[in-house]
Amino acid sequence: MKNWVWVLFSFMIFLVEAKLPEIAPRDVTFKAKEFMKSHASHKTLTNELMQRILINYLEILDPNKTYFIEADISVWQDSSSSNSDLMIQNYYKHNFSTFEEIHKCFIAAIQRRRQIDEQVDLHDLPVDVKSGEFKEMKWVTDEQELLNKIKRIRALQAQTTNKLSPELKEKSLLRISKLQRNFEEEAMNPNLQERERLILSNILKATAASLDSHSAYFTPGEAAQFMIDVQHRLCGIGAQLRDDLNGITIVKILKGGPAETGKELMENDRIIAVDSEPVVGMDMFQTVELIRGPENTPVKLTVMREITNAEGLKEEKKLDITILRGEVVINEMRYNSNYEPYGAGAIGYLKLYSFYEDRDSSSSQDLKKEILKLKNEHDLQGIILDLRYNSGGLLGQAVDVAGLFISTGIVVSIKDESGRVQHLRVIEDEIVWDGPLVILVSPMSASASEIVAQTLQDYGRAVIVGDKHTFGKGSFQTFTLSTNEQEHINPEGEFKVTRGRYYTVSGKTPQLVGVSSDICVPGVFCEKEVGEKYSKYPLENDEISPNFEDNLSDVSESKKGKIREKYGNNLQKKTDLYKDCIPLLQKNSDHRINTGLNYQNFLKELRKKDEMNPEKSENFGLNDLQLDESYNIMKDLIILLQNRLNNN
Repeated sequence: MKNWVWVLFSFMIFLVEAKLPEIAPRDVTFKAKEFMKSHASHKTLTNELMQRILINYLEILDPNKTYFIEADISVWQDSSSSNSDLMIQNYYKHNFSTFEEIHKCFIAAIQRRRQIDEQVDLHDLPVDVKSGEFKEMKWVTDEQELLNKIKRIRALQAQTTNKLSPELKEKSLLRISKLQRNFEEEAMNPNLQERERLILSNILKATAASLDSHSAYFTPGEAAQFMIDVQHRLCGIGAQLRDDLNGITIVKILKGGPAETGKELMENDRIIAVDSEPVVGMDMFQTVELIRGPENTPVKLTVMREITNAEGLKEEKKLDITILRGEVVINEMRYNSNYEPYGAGAIGYLKLYSFYEDRDSSSSQDLKKEILKLKNEHDLQGIILDLRYNSGGLLGQAVDVAGLFISTGIVVSIKDESGRVQHLRVIEDEIVWDGPLVILVSPMSASASEIVAQTLQDYGRAVIVGDKHTFGKGSFQTFTLSTNEQEHINPEGEFKVTRGRYYTVSGKTPQLVGVSSDICVPGVFCEKEVGEKYSKYPLENDEISPNFEDNLSDVSESKKGKIREKYGNNLQKKTDLYKDCIPLLQKNSDHRINTGLNYQNFLKELRKKDEMNPEKSENFGLNDLQLDESYNIMKDLIILLQNRLNNN
């Protein structure tokens, strides 16, 4: 993921968390019943679920375990069955006194933490603190242990900020302090109605998360952000921002956005007011909330710009710049297309970050356009489809993307909470690319990307290259808000619930196990514990019958005839086209990796205990070694297939 996009989405998350839902205790009970009714496994509260809810609630309040000590929360960490029974009864009666008590305890823990923070001597911190020691943090047993823990966290922060310039170091430390203060002040909000809404929204979050690792409750703002994550569209000025404490600095002007079109705003401009409201000292999310607004409405930014005056000296000039808000498509989070010359032709490269769809475009349409462009401009020899950082998206788009490479047939089957199986098919016979295809994956490839990879592997249409396996998310969720209804978000919040599992045409689900690569090429995450099996409360694996021969069993009689007519005689068949090539492809790849000094140094770095920055390690030595090796595998594959053709 591009760094600027991470920054953009991270401050959007702060924005959405600030908007509390308009809910009352009765709404919590109603919503909990509603999403459990649709869940794949859990239909009602049980003692096990209530215990999960309590743990989740505690961790929402204290995610880094730097406020509570064990004595504060022991009664809720291991609640007895009788206590759980009572809490379940109270939950259904809209009585959340236990959670209110926990919140009061948290406020006391904040006050204690502030006293402990005053004891930390920033000039006498531990040395050689490793980030790995905070991987699985537990609540401490006493105040002295909490003090030691906070010292070590401060030491790790200092180690990081010491690599910055003195000015940036100071700003970074101030920003850390500011985020902590805002977090604490939200919990201690003297407005009792807002505090109640915070408690109730946290209860819903804890409840949804107790069902499985993907069910979730969203506040209204979080629901809007979820839509942005799916569609990669937002309405604003089209700029990357950074909180520099003395204003909000423009880091980058996004291509195609209103700021670029207007040509008045410049990188490094520092926003000090929005529509005449000062933003210096204001939280980033509050500033963004002022900047964003309905499409085609103006927003006035007051900025400070550094210029060189007539005497050649630097000075700041204040400017008022009015920009017409517009829709910004974040293409850097959608797809990328490139090619590498090979022989008299080229190998195409398509990187898909997510499976998206809106009124103007979709992932399948964009990929189709790029493939046709590559075919028209080059003698295309093969395609590498890079799904390494694709965490999923819309299920229908996974079907359509797979349909670019197969004729007709079942792509994915879903089994819902009632046990009903429904098949999603490619019906239109329009193969956009039927040549050599390599799909590059990593443990970060999840959900819809696993559908595409495993389905094309099932049919024998692609060689899967990358880490040993993908993430392993084989469940599907439904969201209470349509992707086209951002303006109609429920002020009480929305939720996403796991309805069941999905299975590719072989009848297998990647749930927990992921999609296995045909050719293992280690990448950035090969030494990391990444995947569904490491998540909280995952669903178990499952299996259904293969569906290579589609009998249309899930289709009504009135529609079967039309589908058979479109299917014709071109139902995609399972092929062994690449099967005989795989052993030699793996052998050649292993030899290159084992004898490649740069690759061996890369793997050596990954084996170190300290975490390596994924962005730096992906481009180790200025090269994406995993991608480079995928090109080598594709070249080998093209030669093997050509030799086979010539011999026949």
